[in-house]
Amino acid sequence: MTEHKIRMGVDIGGTFTDVVLEVGNSQYSAKVLTTYIAPEQGIIDGMQQVCTKARIAASDIQQIIHGTTLATNALIERRGAKTALITTQGFRDVIEMRTESRFEQYDLNLQLPEPLLPRQDRYTLHERVAASGEVLVPLQRKQVEELVIELKGKSYQSIAVGFLHSYLNPEHERLVRSVLEDLLPDVIVSLSSDVSPQMREYERFNTVVANAYIKPLMKSYLDRLAEQLSDQGVQCTIFLMHSGGGIISLENAAEFPVRLVESGPAGGAVFAADIASRYGLDKVLSFDMGGTTAKICLIKNQTPKTSRVFEVARTYRFKKGSGMPISIPVIDMVEIG
Repeated sequence: MTEHKIRMGVDIGGTFTDVVLEVGNSQYSAKVLTTYIAPEQGIIDGMQQVCTKARIAASDIQQIIHGTTLATNALIERRGAKTALITTQGFRDVIEMRTESRFEQYDLNLQLPEPLLPRQDRYTLHERVAASGEVLVPLQRKQVEELVIELKGKSYQSIAVGFLHSYLNPEHERLVRSVLEDLLPDVIVSLSSDVSPQMREYERFNTVVANAYIKPLMKSYLDRLAEQLSDQGVQCTIFLMHSGGGIISLENAAEFPVRLVESGPAGGAVFAADIASRYGLDKVLSFDMGGTTAKICLIKNQTPKTSRVFEVARTYRFKKGSGMPISIPVIDMVEIG
């Protein structure tokens, strides 16, 4: 082991994968093509290149921080898993009805974005929790079991569960997860009370659906990445940049991949804010252009603007309300692409 602190940063974009190795005060970089079928391979290739340049072994790396647009691109390109939504009876169409607001008031040919899940993949259960968290209609386990048996033959890889007011009382969502684990143990489950425990069912349901939709893809990728890094002798902690500009563990990222939706661009905005701080700049515009999307962020007083909700894949450029809302802490950026 060398005496210097050795860290590696990785950013996977739609076209290129960038790897930077920091050894003490020295930095070594590599740019390789992103390998869509196996994105982890680009990281391994880049890591081998920078380790060769720095004349160290991969096992000497002490920390890895990883940013990626894989989650974003999977949503934009609709490359997620076959997913179902289980929700409260009467609220099956919330993610399609949206808020009924018109983002372009005078456009007679207004095209609303299609929900991630078509109606035939959305199911309901007879249950109800009040806005206070009180259970008004208890959820019967037998009813859940009957629905899960129905789902068995439909080849779903992932299931999102979102009930009304579950952010106050997640009891019913947890019951559904328990039944799914018993009867469909191979299916990945996401609960809205875990993914986005906030009021406003449209945003919360859409967020848990997005999480479920990309979870098999991202979990598989992160598991393969950890395995291949281990095969290369890397034993250090791996963190991922989340949408709010901080970092989360590999395990949390695999469980809540929707938090990675702005992962790569968030890292760019944080870096731009750091540069603004170094040079005493109060008003800065950061621009991050990738192969699939470009991101712009306003940085005021060395701090990126943040939001609790943002939209992915807007159908009308710059029009608020024309995309898929994701309700997580996020650095607020304008997306083009």
